[in-house]
Amino acid sequence: MDEKSYYSRLLVALLMVLCFGVIVLQYVCPTSDCQLLHLASLSSRLGSRARGDRMSGAGAGDPYSSEDGALVRFVPRFNFTTKDLDRAVDFNIKGDDVIVFLHIQKTGGTTFGRHLVRNIQLERPCECHAGQKKCTCYRPGKRDTWLFSRFSTGWSCGLHADWTELTSCVPSFMGNRESQERRRTPSRNYYYITILRDPVWRYLSEWRHVQRGATWKASKHMCDGHLPTLSELPSCYNGDDWSGCSLEEFMACSYNLANNRQTRMLADLSLVGCYNLSIMSESQRWAMLLESAKRNLRNMAFFGLTEYQRKTQYLFEHTFRLSFIAPFTQLNGTRAASVEVEPETQRRIRELNQWDVELYLYARDLFLQRFQYARQQERREARQRRLQERRRLRAKVKPWWGVTGKAVFKPTKEPPMTEQSPIFSEEKQADAGQTLMSETEGQVEDNWLEEDDSETILDYLENVEQWR
Repeated sequence: MDEKSYYSRLLVALLMVLCFGVIVLQYVCPTSDCQLLHLASLSSRLGSRARGDRMSGAGAGDPYSSEDGALVRFVPRFNFTTKDLDRAVDFNIKGDDVIVFLHIQKTGGTTFGRHLVRNIQLERPCECHAGQKKCTCYRPGKRDTWLFSRFSTGWSCGLHADWTELTSCVPSFMGNRESQERRRTPSRNYYYITILRDPVWRYLSEWRHVQRGATWKASKHMCDGHLPTLSELPSCYNGDDWSGCSLEEFMACSYNLANNRQTRMLADLSLVGCYNLSIMSESQRWAMLLESAKRNLRNMAFFGLTEYQRKTQYLFEHTFRLSFIAPFTQLNGTRAASVEVEPETQRRIRELNQWDVELYLYARDLFLQRFQYARQQERREARQRRLQERRRLRAKVKPWWGVTGKAVFKPTKEPPMTEQSPIFSEEKQADAGQTLMSETEGQVEDNWLEEDDSETILDYLENVEQWR
């Protein structure tokens, strides 16, 4: 009886403590917000743990799988050759090779340019000093630069020089910096790179930049050895700048260079008579520029996308065999993202930049296919290394067991058995089956090592992973 009363008093005490806690909670937090907050916190912890378990079980934990927060299966729309997808180049930083960065306005090029001079692991890092806009990026043991960009050589070919300007200017500029001895050496390799961005957000970002007073008046727009005339390239505003302009005013200027800027800056303008608009119709002109921009983009050593920072980092490292010190971060809180734009206005911006929209869709498809191809190639090489390691270990184990690689029957002192003996027949069949399995396994491994390059494409197309 005493034991029962003891447990009863204990139960009453616990109930009183619970009631007291509820009263205190209602006094401190009279609404249901606190309770919901704790429940949400618990739910999020459990949910994140479950997601982590699923990802680790599925070979995820992949930092490249969903940069934009959406798990969308990527379906290729364009057909590219192996040459288009395999972009690993033999960049010789100790030799004469040069990386040329084509910096298009408002694509995140400033951030990427800083990565090039401050964030790459090099034998001889770039020397950057506080208060100086340019860094010194010399090769190991030489007073010669390996990087042509805003933060290394400055705007040596003009402010935001395009593909037409850079391809005609960079070789002569680098040649003038060389000594007489170096000029007699074979021509160097120039690896052109660039960054692209979604056309709508790039356009809005440029508008906000111009609204704050940016003009880019120092841009030369050199083409075929001459500058454009004022009639070929008129200004959208009167005065020193266009600060304070509204989005409607910005969009109303038909010769605004912000329209389809990425297509124009990546194309060979000499194909359409530079800035002379009277040579052909507008649609024919832009169609030629688009095809030229696609071709140049496809042949570039590397290009990245602002919307995919981690994949951009991965492809750059894969292409040039260089490694960044700190990982890239995806920053979506830009000034353009803070602009509230009506759907109708966005539609009009897309119409104004229809060629950039088409170029970006093409570039995004090529970019993601290159990423997919590089990852498949990386996995294939890892499998090959594992297979070689297994063969190496097998080669060490066999001599230790006294096996030469083939099945060897050693006679015993037991009485010989005839072929008619049931035991002999069963053992013979079992040994034959085991030998056949060993030979088949060896043939499969050997055939895997002798796969043709075309199998890489098949493996890539048949193994599509989820990411965007």
